[in-house]
Amino acid sequence: MNQIGTVESIGKHIGKNYVVLYVTIFLCGSKNFAARFCPIKVQNVQGSDTTEAQYLFRSWSHKKILTFKRINQLHMKKKKFFMLAITGAALALNLLASPTHLKFRNMKDTSADNQLTATEKKEGWKLLFDGKTLNGWRTYKNIPNASWKATDGALCSDKPSGDKNPDLMTNDMYGNFELSIDWKISAKGNSGIMYLVTEDHDQSYESGPEYQLIDNKGFEGQIEEDQKASANYAMQAPSVDATKTPGEWNHTVIIVNKGHVEHWLNGQKTVEYELGSEKWKQQKAAGKWKDEAGYGAAKSGHIALQATHSGVENTGICFKNIKIKML
Repeated sequence: MNQIGTVESIGKHIGKNYVVLYVTIFLCGSKNFAARFCPIKVQNVQGSDTTEAQYLFRSWSHKKILTFKRINQLHMKKKKFFMLAITGAALALNLLASPTHLKFRNMKDTSADNQLTATEKKEGWKLLFDGKTLNGWRTYKNIPNASWKATDGALCSDKPSGDKNPDLMTNDMYGNFELSIDWKISAKGNSGIMYLVTEDHDQSYESGPEYQLIDNKGFEGQIEEDQKASANYAMQAPSVDATKTPGEWNHTVIIVNKGHVEHWLNGQKTVEYELGSEKWKQQKAAGKWKDEAGYGAAKSGHIALQATHSGVENTGICFKNIKIKML
């Protein structure tokens, strides 16, 4: 049988119309009934070996109605009547139901956090946070009294009662890599992700370039363009503000490959630069890092998560789904 579509967006379009969907699938499984009345075309589900799942609907654009392929030109009046009845029932039920995703066994389940998929494992990804412990992490220069803790499947830092709040960094060091990480920040929050970090300085950001994390609109104080979220802090400003509202999860990707660096935020590339290039050296010499000889100098280093340091009470930062792939 011919494949005429997939089922990826069925749930988005028909809501909780399980009755309409499954009654039609059941009835149209009968050859006699299908030949006379069913206004659908049978299609296969990719990878499915069951005949029960062979009868599916095809969504039409973004309208919440169902369209079907005509099986033949006979009994058109009956077919049109049946199609209208099914469509009407689907629309009526959809008004009463909130959108939901229909799950078929061949559809990917993306609900699990802090886990690697079979594909990611095959591609060489490594999970840096197990969702439960701080295994594989330690504070910068082993400074005590950290605010970091694993809670509710996330790695979080809040403002401590004391003055010290050390950054958290990986035990291992990385050179050329792709880092994938989710984060959410509180209102007025301020944090960052440093890479190529060494422990030759008082602070992690004095050696490692920083992917800035901040509440762009709510942070107290003036923020320069190269200090906004996803910037290479105090070096390259982001090309677009792709942040979500504080308290919502954002998705970041950082790519470092033989000096070529990219910052991505929620699917948009916001920063791109060549580490160590003449242009980069000129920017460094004219800016905040002009007196930091070790800034951006390491070919390999730790990944460091900056503890919340906005100076505002009840602010914090959380991370999850921290994954890395060597390039």
